[in-house]
Amino acid sequence: MFNTPSSSPAPAPVGGDRSPVDTPRPMLGGLSPAQFMRRYWQKKPLLIRNAFPGFTPFLSRQDLFAMAADEAVESRLIVHQASGWTLKHGPLKRASLPPLKQPRWTLLVQGVDLHVNAAHELLQRFRFVPDARLDDLMISWATEGGGVGPHFDSYDVFLLQASGQRHWRIGRQKDLSLEPDVPLKILSHFEPEEEHTLNPGDMLYLPPRWAHDGVAVGAAECMTYSVGFRVPQRGGLAGELLQRMADDFEDSTLYRDPAQPATEHPAAMPPALENFAVDALHRLLAERQSLACALGEVMTEPKPRVWFDEPQAAWTPGAIRLDRRTRMMYDERHVFINGESLRAGGADARLMRTLADQRCLSAVQVQRAGPDARALLQEWFEAGWLHPALAS
Repeated sequence: MFNTPSSSPAPAPVGGDRSPVDTPRPMLGGLSPAQFMRRYWQKKPLLIRNAFPGFTPFLSRQDLFAMAADEAVESRLIVHQASGWTLKHGPLKRASLPPLKQPRWTLLVQGVDLHVNAAHELLQRFRFVPDARLDDLMISWATEGGGVGPHFDSYDVFLLQASGQRHWRIGRQKDLSLEPDVPLKILSHFEPEEEHTLNPGDMLYLPPRWAHDGVAVGAAECMTYSVGFRVPQRGGLAGELLQRMADDFEDSTLYRDPAQPATEHPAAMPPALENFAVDALHRLLAERQSLACALGEVMTEPKPRVWFDEPQAAWTPGAIRLDRRTRMMYDERHVFINGESLRAGGADARLMRTLADQRCLSAVQVQRAGPDARALLQEWFEAGWLHPALAS
């Protein structure tokens, strides 16, 4: 167990006089993360030329096709022909993909950051947005003319051109009606306001509900990396939270109705039972600590198809790093990791917050951990949630 919980807020980022979020970044066109979030986030698009100078894909076409054939990887094949659109879900063996010379087809591989360290590291560049909102990195590979049609997303997205060219048309769409009898959500009456052709290293940010249509242009194969963000849906989130809280809610009070009269309408719901249910929900939601734990557990729950590898060596206290699949967050009183919550405070809690923010700890930091914290680190190591950090 950790020390007695502390009500002190999370520590500020370590650094000089200038916070990292106030430092201009080339990947944001010279804006600092603070400026970008203030001016553009969920407000308006931003085209960034040469956001990643000299960028080259970290996966070859053959590597990407191999991932699409893996049952552990989510993939889709979209083909646009004169007869219309077709959609096929993976796993997709190489023989099931169209010929490379056939135009207008796209392969989408989702969650590449869960499987490839380079993709995970690229995703870390966008952690000026809270981890609770950062989702995954998807790769779109397309032949000439390939795309997924004009559509809109409910989440923010950064579209980084990795190879080839893609021509984007974007606009604030008022008419959201969709094409009927199509396996994709394609807008029927797309009205673009801007057009941009992206070259390798260029990046386009789009807020939610900005309609867009990206088409691969030129003979060279086109590869686009999409950094997407999580958008919890209120009803769905409420359902998940209530389920988790109800599992731990200790209240054995039984419904009683000693004043219930005889009834000629036995199928009618008794008002007293409805009031009993309302009171039960109020009491459940009044457990704010339970709500905080449930939220952290939901937001750090590993994605489907995610599993962790057992370590190949015994635990030795030293420099560590979180596994790329591990989700770790915290609030003022708790630490959350891979769907679990721990009440924490004191020096060990600050250490765990550092691990969550930086996703690594030095050997000196690990040595300074208290017995309970070090036991937890060993437990997470044995579960495959963290690993020894390689020397630089």
